[in-house]
Amino acid sequence: MRPASHPPAMSPANDLERGRAAYASRAWRDAFDALANADRAQPLDDADLELLGWSAGLSGHDEDMFGAFERLHRLRSEQGDHVPAARAAFWLGFRLLFLGEMGRGTGWIAQAHRSLERCSADCVERGYLRIPETRALIVRDRNPAAGLEVAETIVQIADRFHDEDLASIARMLQGQAHLALGAQQRGLASMDEAMLVATTGRLSPMVTGLVYCAVISACHNVYALDRAREWTAVLSAWCESQPQLAAFNGKCRVHRSEILQLQGDWEEAITEAHHAVAPQAPSDVVAAAQYQEAEIRRLRGEFAEAEAAYHQASRHGRDPQPGLALLRLAQGNHGAAAAQIRAALDAARDPLVRTRYLPAAVEIQLATGDRAAATDAARELAQIAETTHNEIVEAMAAHATGAVRLAAGDAEHAIEPLRRSFALWQHAAAPYLAARIRVLIGDALRERGDDEGAALEREAAREVFRSLHAAPDLARLEQRGAARNDRPFGLTPRELEVLRLVASGRTNRAISQELFLSEKTVDRHVSNIFTKLDVSTRAAATAFAFQHKLN
Repeated sequence: MRPASHPPAMSPANDLERGRAAYASRAWRDAFDALANADRAQPLDDADLELLGWSAGLSGHDEDMFGAFERLHRLRSEQGDHVPAARAAFWLGFRLLFLGEMGRGTGWIAQAHRSLERCSADCVERGYLRIPETRALIVRDRNPAAGLEVAETIVQIADRFHDEDLASIARMLQGQAHLALGAQQRGLASMDEAMLVATTGRLSPMVTGLVYCAVISACHNVYALDRAREWTAVLSAWCESQPQLAAFNGKCRVHRSEILQLQGDWEEAITEAHHAVAPQAPSDVVAAAQYQEAEIRRLRGEFAEAEAAYHQASRHGRDPQPGLALLRLAQGNHGAAAAQIRAALDAARDPLVRTRYLPAAVEIQLATGDRAAATDAARELAQIAETTHNEIVEAMAAHATGAVRLAAGDAEHAIEPLRRSFALWQHAAAPYLAARIRVLIGDALRERGDDEGAALEREAAREVFRSLHAAPDLARLEQRGAARNDRPFGLTPRELEVLRLVASGRTNRAISQELFLSEKTVDRHVSNIFTKLDVSTRAAATAFAFQHKLN
């Protein structure tokens, strides 16, 4: 009888081969496990130790990555390979900086510089070591012009050494500098160039993920939502092609959640946010995911869950505004809402950062009766839209302008900006925001006496709110309907106000001055009053008002 066959026992050599093969197929967790086993049996050499470090980082084992690259730096330094040692120290430091560990990160960047001081060779690593300097100039020092100059030098070094990883990072930094300088189109063009190379597969996995995340975050920051949607889809496909990838999967899911929320897939957006909060997820990813969940919970009226998520976002370092202020408004705590949004605006200086808070400020200030502050906020938003030439900012500004005019009783001049905002949000495939605009358009049409047009706008908005389970918006729609039914003789509050002034003997010009309306708007209100009361003269309208105690 032939002896039974058994699979060969695992050996360090088998682990090493399995690890190399898994790395080549981008099975990062398998590569890390096999290479770590081989390393425990016998310390890896230079090339395989580098594979261990990268597979650890890409599979979410950052401390193991740091340990591998520390050893790699020491090994190369002992061998007198100072340029490769500098590269190992750079990536160790850069990864630490990326994760927010400034002390350790800065220390390892300094070690990389010290390694290069031991040799005089012109090398591409000198370009890599200027990356932290460039980021600091753009972000920390708020000197994007100087940062742009250094980024252009890095591009030249990358091109001279034909290093596509360095070139893509440098072009991404160029884009960030241009955006900080207000040159949005040039900035996005530089980032598109970096992204195009990333999509070809020619970059290393770590650099590919870094470029994807940086570019998509920048697109969100400047409201380039079409690009954000496009590049997020590419990033999602890249992550899905590597099921064992952990390093960028959390950020990818947060970006997807933001896009899904915008386009009305709220349930899936919450699911993506939940998946982003993995056990080893960095704090910034957890904070962004919690804020995402909080926003959708608030819009669905799940206020307790929203509050808990906002607090979690804040605990992990994310500013919970403007969402928390809008939650307080929805809860009826107008004082807290006004104080919080005012504090957020007071702390913001950059126009694009202020753009994040201004729409909420307009909504809160109108709800609390501070029409002057709302007018100022809407005007500032319009000025930012003029300088950025960005359709999304224009949509926000037009919405704010229309809402302020409507609150002032100028429905006639509110309709145009509201319709413009609706068209822009509809083009951006943002059904919830478009539906909110339709509610205001309906209010404006009703003020002008077009009850049928108003009903059509309200019904279209109601259908969207129902599909999204947006309970607070549905409740506000019902309150509007109840208020409409309670109006005497179908007169709007503004029409009642005008009627009382007509009954007091004031002319249309006097009424326009008292109510801060155009005389043309007052003429239209008077015409609507005559139609609804079925009278043809001011004297008859005055008599009607006295008879029915409307004065």
